[in-house]
Amino acid sequence: MDCRGTSRDTHAQGGQTPRVSRLDRRGQQGRGHSWSSVGSTFRSGEHISIPGRPSMRYPQITNITGGSPMGKAEVQRLGRRDFLKHATVATTAGWTIIKPGSVRGTPANSRLELGIIGSGGRGEFIGKLFEQHTNSKVVALHDYFADRVEALGGKLSVEAQARFTGLDGYRALLDRPIDAVAIESPPYFHPDQTIAALGAGKHVFLAKPIAVDVPGCLAIQEAARKAGDRLALLVDFQTRRDPLFREAAKRVHRGDIGAPVLGHVYYHAGRLNPKVPDGSPTARVRNWVFDKALSGDIIVEQNIHVIDVANWYLQGHPLKAQGTGGRKARVDVGDCWDHFVVTFSYPNDVLVDFSSAQFAKGYDDIRIRTYGAGGTVDSAYDGDVRITGDTAWPGGSTKGLYESGAVSNIKDFHAAVVNQQPLGDTLTPSVASNLTAILGRLAAYENRPVSWDEMLESPLEIDPKLDLPSDGPTRAA
Repeated sequence: MDCRGTSRDTHAQGGQTPRVSRLDRRGQQGRGHSWSSVGSTFRSGEHISIPGRPSMRYPQITNITGGSPMGKAEVQRLGRRDFLKHATVATTAGWTIIKPGSVRGTPANSRLELGIIGSGGRGEFIGKLFEQHTNSKVVALHDYFADRVEALGGKLSVEAQARFTGLDGYRALLDRPIDAVAIESPPYFHPDQTIAALGAGKHVFLAKPIAVDVPGCLAIQEAARKAGDRLALLVDFQTRRDPLFREAAKRVHRGDIGAPVLGHVYYHAGRLNPKVPDGSPTARVRNWVFDKALSGDIIVEQNIHVIDVANWYLQGHPLKAQGTGGRKARVDVGDCWDHFVVTFSYPNDVLVDFSSAQFAKGYDDIRIRTYGAGGTVDSAYDGDVRITGDTAWPGGSTKGLYESGAVSNIKDFHAAVVNQQPLGDTLTPSVASNLTAILGRLAAYENRPVSWDEMLESPLEIDPKLDLPSDGPTRAA
């Protein structure tokens, strides 16, 4: 996704509608269902056991450097009832795996055939970059909205029989003989779609955030663990592949700023433009970026970029957070907050002061600054990255990172799939950053201190309560 305060700031496309049961509805396209009335419900998850199944626990979550556990050694499964049931089945029923170096049964260096799940603005952007910068061809599309699939299908010359819509149309896409999928749908649907893609033996290029809640994050991590290194999974954080950010992180980690003391992190941007007038279930999906349940709110969907870099520089995740925020300047669409203010407490008594806004006029800045005993690293998403102090480094400018970072990710992903080049673990730090953003959101929503362990043990369950037609055609053609 874009990190600027403009309409391209999100991968704006039509989204997948939620299913009554993320397991029981599998393969039941066209079956009619209804959901509760419009409005999102955020409630604390309950400890549950799935009927007919033994109680299950989440895997241990390690920190972003692969070291000590993130909180409790195990976290009991809770929330996202049928979704977790689905995730369990997907990760235990066996995998259809293809070797990363073998594409469609042909030698390495052959063309990568790609499907896109989420065919709006971001899906189009990523699909075109794949075709422009690698030997790839977009050969299948899915979106809940037929008009989006038809529009992108025409632009990318995707044959009519490979254009899919409907509640579970992405499953039909995964049945196609494709090598990989780019998942560019609203974040609420990422866990379901990622787990299904891995289960179908597809390599996954995944937009961030990977999920909107704790169960979704951990279920994706478990699915990826089951797949092992047999499938490539890349989470599309642009900064993680940028040479300047990588060099800055390396210098911070080797001690060029001394012991970290304080972080100042912010994402201040202008408001985004709604795609359609607000007020209907369909409008909620088209305007998903303004919807708490579908996007995760701005701190998870957009601000995660700077939170991820803060974790990266500090080589870990916070132990607790305290925050506030609200919805004051942008009240005409959706239910997302338009500003957050959070203090994250990291190990070794390092505090990170975080703030965000998504309404500012005449001001736009995205920055991660870490002060150490011997210097300061100052890094902007679209600007200078440098170190001042005892061991200064002039760095350079990251202008155009929105596109250049995505291109770097795409090239690395393509090389991993086609040429068996090492990709590295992009998921573990992405899970940590996603959970950090969720921690900040929970602390702000409840306006109180929340610890990392409390966040893991009592994850917020998110229910969009959408009421959308479910009997539309699976294929748009």
